[in-house]
Amino acid sequence: MKIFLVAGEHSGDQLGFKLMRSLRALRPGVEFLGVGGEAMEREGLKSLFPLHDIAVMGILPVLARLPTLINRINQTASAIVVERPDLLIIIDSPDFTHRVARRVRRLLPDLPIVDYVSPSVWAWRPGRAKAMRGYIDEVLALLPFEPAAHLRLGGPECDYVGHPLIERLAELRPQTPEEAQARDSSPPTLLVLPGSRRSEIARLSADFGGAIQRVREAVGPLELVLPVAAGRELEVQGAIANWPIRPRILQGEADKFAAFRRARAALAASGTVTLELALSGVPMVVAYKVSKIEEQLKYLIKVPSIVLPNLILGENAIPEFLQQDCTPEKLADALIPLLRGGPERLTQVLALERIGKAMQLPEGEEPSRLAARLALATMDDKKATR
Repeated sequence: MKIFLVAGEHSGDQLGFKLMRSLRALRPGVEFLGVGGEAMEREGLKSLFPLHDIAVMGILPVLARLPTLINRINQTASAIVVERPDLLIIIDSPDFTHRVARRVRRLLPDLPIVDYVSPSVWAWRPGRAKAMRGYIDEVLALLPFEPAAHLRLGGPECDYVGHPLIERLAELRPQTPEEAQARDSSPPTLLVLPGSRRSEIARLSADFGGAIQRVREAVGPLELVLPVAAGRELEVQGAIANWPIRPRILQGEADKFAAFRRARAALAASGTVTLELALSGVPMVVAYKVSKIEEQLKYLIKVPSIVLPNLILGENAIPEFLQQDCTPEKLADALIPLLRGGPERLTQVLALERIGKAMQLPEGEEPSRLAARLALATMDDKKATR
């Protein structure tokens, strides 16, 4: 058996290597081909080309690399046609992987194609869901509300397989009584997470610093902790130079999650980190700012919140402040009750507990194993109907 996998960036590479392990456990002797990064290559994939050739984000970087991206799309689709695998699995990065899938479907209409990670059709460009029916046989979703979204929008078959973070709950939540008690200790620990991209850090750092000043004036001493993404240390140091409190800078995921287990509250940029905080049980205030040009895209967005935990809950339990609403005053006013305690904090803590339950899989199940089983079932079903 040959399975062709196509990942387009580091997060897809991380999903891909776990999926490969599970596929091999279910079908020993399977051969893997495709495009991936270091983690997938360690599992036995010989990538057609380096992942960094296509791992670009943002309009301008994509335009600058457009000739390379088009060439790599063509190269990948041609390789699939030559190899004629039993199954094609595309992993996230829809701007690249879906273009590959559409070309392959035209050339090999009987090849089963599985999409691991749903595009955000529930947020914008909802017409993509119906279009996907033409070239995707099964979507493996990371968020529990996505199957219903695809059903509503006329998308392909979609099943929730679990987010990889639910495999890491022990790392995210207090592991000892001492860590649990630290969340109520004095001075309280406030996590500050201004994002991992250069633009996020630049746009949010002044408002975050002003909010911290107001919070300290209201609640007294704080222990400020700021986890830094790899490669962003110098930028963060420069951005926080004028903050009223010098935060303790953390590097590496282990130290970051250790801080999550002790934190009383968090001030965070919108992104995956809000899901990490939610599963950790850390109440938060979320903020985000984009450029004036990007702000116009808000008219295309079809969801009542940009915060993933709110979308999972189906209600805006976590306060979010976007664009002109992202001010030091508003951020501080929302943070202070979370640090002091009271009804606002309790309400959010209870909401975060519901998120953990909503994302859980049946006992004994794991995301990568469930994803592998459904992918193979899709392949077997399509072969049986030929």
